[in-house]
Amino acid sequence: MPPMRMKERARAKKGTVKRLLKTLFKLYPIRLSFAIFCIVFNVFANLSSSIFANFVTVCIKTAISPEMPGVGPSNPFIGTYQIKAMGISLNTNVTYLLLTMGIIYAFGIFAAWWWNRTMAIVTQQYMNRFRKEMFNHLQDLPIKYFDTHKYGEVMSLFTNDIDTIRQFISQALPTMLQAGLAVIFCFTAMLMNSVWLTLVTIVFAAAMFYVIKVIGGRAGKYFIKQQKQVAVVEGNIQESINGLKVIKVFTHEEESTKQFDEINDQLKDYSTTANIHGNITGPINMNIGNFMYVLTAVVAFLMLVVPGFYNLSLLEGLSPISISTFWGIVISFLMMTRMFANNVNNFSQQITFIVMGMAGASRCFDLIDEKPEKDEGYVTLVHIKKDKDGNLIETDERTRDFAWKHPHKDGTTTYTELKGDILLDHVDFSYGGSKLVLQDVSIYAHPGQKIALVGATGAGKTTITNLINRFYPINDGKVRYDGININKIRKEDLRRSLGIVLQDVNLFTGTVMDNIRYGRLDATDEECIEAAKIANAHDFITRLPEGYQTMLSGDGANLSQGQRQLLSIARAAVADAPVMILDEATSSIDTRTERLVQKGMDQLMAGRTVFVIAHRLSTIQNAEAIMVLDHGKIIERGNHNDLIAKKGYYYQLYTGAFELE
Repeated sequence: MPPMRMKERARAKKGTVKRLLKTLFKLYPIRLSFAIFCIVFNVFANLSSSIFANFVTVCIKTAISPEMPGVGPSNPFIGTYQIKAMGISLNTNVTYLLLTMGIIYAFGIFAAWWWNRTMAIVTQQYMNRFRKEMFNHLQDLPIKYFDTHKYGEVMSLFTNDIDTIRQFISQALPTMLQAGLAVIFCFTAMLMNSVWLTLVTIVFAAAMFYVIKVIGGRAGKYFIKQQKQVAVVEGNIQESINGLKVIKVFTHEEESTKQFDEINDQLKDYSTTANIHGNITGPINMNIGNFMYVLTAVVAFLMLVVPGFYNLSLLEGLSPISISTFWGIVISFLMMTRMFANNVNNFSQQITFIVMGMAGASRCFDLIDEKPEKDEGYVTLVHIKKDKDGNLIETDERTRDFAWKHPHKDGTTTYTELKGDILLDHVDFSYGGSKLVLQDVSIYAHPGQKIALVGATGAGKTTITNLINRFYPINDGKVRYDGININKIRKEDLRRSLGIVLQDVNLFTGTVMDNIRYGRLDATDEECIEAAKIANAHDFITRLPEGYQTMLSGDGANLSQGQRQLLSIARAAVADAPVMILDEATSSIDTRTERLVQKGMDQLMAGRTVFVIAHRLSTIQNAEAIMVLDHGKIIERGNHNDLIAKKGYYYQLYTGAFELE
């Protein structure tokens, strides 16, 4: 995939922010609106301290100065005085001012508590919903997605990238809104107090935003690289843990460590650069804010020294104001200057989280936007009963008889009894449209037949079973199941009719009983035990510490490979599917265990259509048909005796003249 141009990247990020915010407001409109209201009120409450400082200063100065005699006693706490500040005239005293300010602060504290509480609830609810949406969509993705994406990188979406979205919603977004509003309110209030002092603020504000753009921009770029590298590190760790035995067997500990050190050092470099730029942005802006504070005080002093210069205020115009009013303006302005600088700094510190959050959200949205596995099938699998005339009748009752329910365009519906007749008719297939893996492959399996697939690794044996499951679409030809094109059969119903035992066994965290029941979730304990007996797994299970209730974890790490395979066979047995696919099912079982399993397998395969992929040719001698594949083509077919008599490729394999690998 070619890299995106800079403009395309910008549009993608802008679209990500819009999409995320639109989703949030669609899901939680009332809570988010109230949280925004609380943030606005909290900003006003914080800003009110500087405004009231102006009023209090003027009130006290009026009480003790002969410039503007007040009404009542000269005690500013109990006397009522007419004061004028920021273009507002009030008849009040310090007590009322302090009481009003205290009430506003109290509501401000409540507003801060409420919006923090609301955002915490919204964030966790959204994260819960988002993870579920991602995981559910992950189940619907085609197998080819996982062929092209490392498991560690996919896992990183659910850990690191999701966490950056959490930081964006719960921390960066409200803090940025709060800081942005505070900067706007402060600037407006400062402009109302004095144009000249505000010009000083503008100069230093420009310097602060330049620092944010240059240094903060570099920090954001490297934080994104850091985030991507974390996914690479996690992928490497996951691969190393899964292949730990192989690493130790081949004594590749040093090479594995060296490889990890290289990618981890790259992560360190990105993280170091990102944090250096991110960490110095705040101190630089804080010091610029300190300079702004000092210079504002100096300019205010000069305005006071120059006769009449302090009258040049935006709202006051050129009309004379008292020195008391001017001192109120200066004190209020200095407080707002400090608040302005702090909020610009807070704003800049959230940019990193915004950038990382949008990068993480973009990758998560990429997963959600991946096209799900297409399923245009409309033929479903249903339970049936037969009446006295042999007609098929659909029933909700669980029976061992199934039929394909086939609705037609004319409104009629036909039922085809599920027998397990499989036909591959001149099938061509390639992965991703490249070189053909299967070429003109034709295989038929009548109900109850055992078909064996033999060939070297890469010959296409497993690919054939993948096509029967509709894991991949075929390039040409057809696959029919009981005479029905499998593209017409709904994938869920198709796969429900197939029992599979794979070479690589996957066991899940849970009891032994839970893992057997995975084949059919509504199976009873008695049915699971019977399936274990068929697979000859019952004896070893009963010797486990807690029998069928023994907990398994770590993919059944406390079991031998043979025991894990036996559980996989029991899982297929409880599924009770009419068609079985055994992909190297006994490859991990010793010869003695294989004989026991083979007896159970014969019982399991009785009356079923079975596809067997095997390296041990002794296990397929009783197959009705053996297909010998080489480089995606069937070069020989027949039963064991016929193929031995031909003395061809199969004969060479059986006698050991050729090796399968």
